[in-house]
Amino acid sequence: MYSPVVASLRCPLCHGGMSAVAAGSGAALRCASGHSFDVAKQGYVNLASPAPAYPGDSAQMVEARIRFLAAGHYRFIAQAVAGAAAALCDAGAAGLAVEAGAGTGYYLAAILDALPGFAGLALDVSKAALRRASRAHQRCGAALCDVWRELPVKDGAAQIVLSIFAPRNGDEFRRILAGDSVFIVVTPTASHLAELVGSLGLLSVDPNKDEAVATSLEDRFSRVSQQRHESVLRLSHLEVAALVGMGPSAWHIKPEEFDARIGALPEVVQVTASVDVTTYGVRSSLDCQ
Repeated sequence: MYSPVVASLRCPLCHGGMSAVAAGSGAALRCASGHSFDVAKQGYVNLASPAPAYPGDSAQMVEARIRFLAAGHYRFIAQAVAGAAAALCDAGAAGLAVEAGAGTGYYLAAILDALPGFAGLALDVSKAALRRASRAHQRCGAALCDVWRELPVKDGAAQIVLSIFAPRNGDEFRRILAGDSVFIVVTPTASHLAELVGSLGLLSVDPNKDEAVATSLEDRFSRVSQQRHESVLRLSHLEVAALVGMGPSAWHIKPEEFDARIGALPEVVQVTASVDVTTYGVRSSLDCQ
């Protein structure tokens, strides 16, 4: 695992710092108290304690995400996120970007391309996703953890935290962020994939989502900027299937019913992808008084 990433981690059991050590034919991370965590042959380390109650995205969902993202449909989101980070961070400086709920590490890799002095840490609960995220970029490491619980990251170790279509653990994000740092949140708008919501029975976006997100974060973070980014996608049936299959709606539609609904769509489906990219700064303790 990339050494600057290892240096940012803390033991999930005692909160001590971690170092990489040899372990048989592989490697492990170990703290001074002797707690040891094997690095999987695919490159990620399991730092979840206690074990998560749910497995996260399945291998099938991850494969759908890989196919869809590889086609470039969400490249505009990755570019927007990287641009937001580059606008607020010194491109030549060293630092750590942490993505919580990182999936395959697609967006985190875009950040690392824009900021060559940064290392990246992908956090997710899905082993299938982390196998990909650990290889998303040469300066990226990956760790399994429940992002709703304590994160295996040292206090103030990160200069950037990303939450892209993912849970937002405000308390922990604030803890791991340095004082002069950036929190970037990507949320879908009410227009996101609207053309598919009715025809395929997808989960709809709460029209008040942006306000709810801001309210949940306001005591720890202050909004710096917000920009809306949209793109009209032209998708084949296979691409629609990948788009739906990589997200939460995949859990709510029976496969045979899903296939029938897609078959009834036009051969080329126009779909609006619409997101808000919001950057936050960290509130100091004085700001909160």
